Amino acid sequence: MTTQHDVQPPASPPPAQFIGDRLRHWASSRPDALAIRYEGLTLTWSQWGHRISKVTGALASAGIGRGDVVAFLDKNNLACLEVTQAAAALGAATAVVNWRLAPEEVAYVLDDCSPRIVFVGTELLPVLDQVGDRLSGVDQVIVAGGDSDGYEAWLDAAAPSEPDPAVQRDDPAIVLYTSGTTGFPKGAMLTHRGLVAHAEANLSEFAMGSGDHSLVAMPLFHVGGSSYALIGFHVGVPSTLLREVSGPGLIGAVMAGATHAFLVPAVIAGLVEAGPAALGPMSRLKVLAYGASPCPLPVLRAAMAGMPGTDFMQVYGMTELCGVVTILSRAAHRDVTRTDRLTSAGRPIAGVELRVVDPASGDDVEQGRPGELWWRTEQRMAGYLGNPGATADTITADGWLRSGDVGRVDDGGYVFIEDRVKDMIITGGENVYSPEVERILVEHPGVADVAVVGVPDDRWGESVMAFVQPAQGATVDPDELIAFARQHLAAFKCPRRVEVVTALPRNGTGKVLKGVLRRPYWEGTGRKV
Repeated sequence: MTTQHDVQPPASPPPAQFIGDRLRHWASSRPDALAIRYEGLTLTWSQWGHRISKVTGALASAGIGRGDVVAFLDKNNLACLEVTQAAAALGAATAVVNWRLAPEEVAYVLDDCSPRIVFVGTELLPVLDQVGDRLSGVDQVIVAGGDSDGYEAWLDAAAPSEPDPAVQRDDPAIVLYTSGTTGFPKGAMLTHRGLVAHAEANLSEFAMGSGDHSLVAMPLFHVGGSSYALIGFHVGVPSTLLREVSGPGLIGAVMAGATHAFLVPAVIAGLVEAGPAALGPMSRLKVLAYGASPCPLPVLRAAMAGMPGTDFMQVYGMTELCGVVTILSRAAHRDVTRTDRLTSAGRPIAGVELRVVDPASGDDVEQGRPGELWWRTEQRMAGYLGNPGATADTITADGWLRSGDVGRVDDGGYVFIEDRVKDMIITGGENVYSPEVERILVEHPGVADVAVVGVPDDRWGESVMAFVQPAQGATVDPDELIAFARQHLAAFKCPRRVEVVTALPRNGTGKVLKGVLRRPYWEGTGRKV
């Protein structure tokens, strides 16, 4: 029988080259220490390491190797973390699919990444059943969890296997899909090099150490889930994985000892709405990082007041950069002499270079003036899976990644996000590009034209709003149009508001003036995104 105990990780563990290096190190150096909790299951580092080595063996026996892709479609699942580690050890990548997508969107993603094996949760089986006849090249479907579970038997039958020594640091380990300006999502290939660099750069800011415990609450299809989880694995602190975020789940994990967490502002807003009954227990957190969308100042101030002993950190980043590239520090949040910086995204973290560029000329702008934010770092993705054109549009020849975000940098090096070059909406931490919503709405027989924009939302940061020009002689019912959208799109992409207009405003070349549509809703908010 093993005894689980938490001790200080060694001050200088061996350098990590691959995402599984540290997990294997803790399995050998601290075998009986607590590694992870999930849905009542508790595993030590050695127990978890053994399971992952068996998944590695099972994948290898199925012919999975360098350059292959497997896919995982489910809510947060311990098996997803195991498959990701095991596939990466063989040089294969795991595409973690957004389970909130509509079936036709799931079909597009699975067709795009061409997985050899698809792992699916029991709850998501109906979605896969709807699109299964549209997929090709899938050798095997394995159900993970629930009444139809086949994953545990598949794992039990396998022999343990070591990592493939041929794996390279620049091999993709995770593929996460981000919406595209063409209306179709793109798979960002996150490499071992990038993910390890991200974990190492964020360790000092998150300050995890002896006695700490990481709470992984955000979806694993998001960098706020998968990349954040790797930080805890990297430093060797135990983690709790929530299947999905909820007030009781969060509070329960914190009461059980979680000390560090990352949440999107919409979740923090829900805690604030719940009042002291939620904020009181959550105040046991040492560090609460938030990001993926702007946090409305009233929500942030209320959360800080209700959790006075918790250090807040705002993080800004992108899927294409493995996650975080700037942090508004804990000290900056409580600095009463510079409260203006609460609206800042903070300063670049170690190993990250930033340029502020005029998107028209490609020249750097003067300090303090707005421009497109360009980033260069080892954290940068390898590119978009199977999409060299989009990769070339995003990554310059000398390695800078064009973010599409407009920002400025003040005299202290603090970055302020002001607008977007790309036509994107961030609602509750989820990226929505208006063309993908417009592409669906314009298919409605009563719609002649449509423009979709983001408008401020106190809980979600932004919400999706559609301006609709009816077809000649037609009448558009906003509720009916929203219901139509829900048949084809994930719920978070669907408009929450629809305004019927006689005509959309356009410039001399016919381009819709979305700024004109957005402006009245953003006036007086003090922000543009």
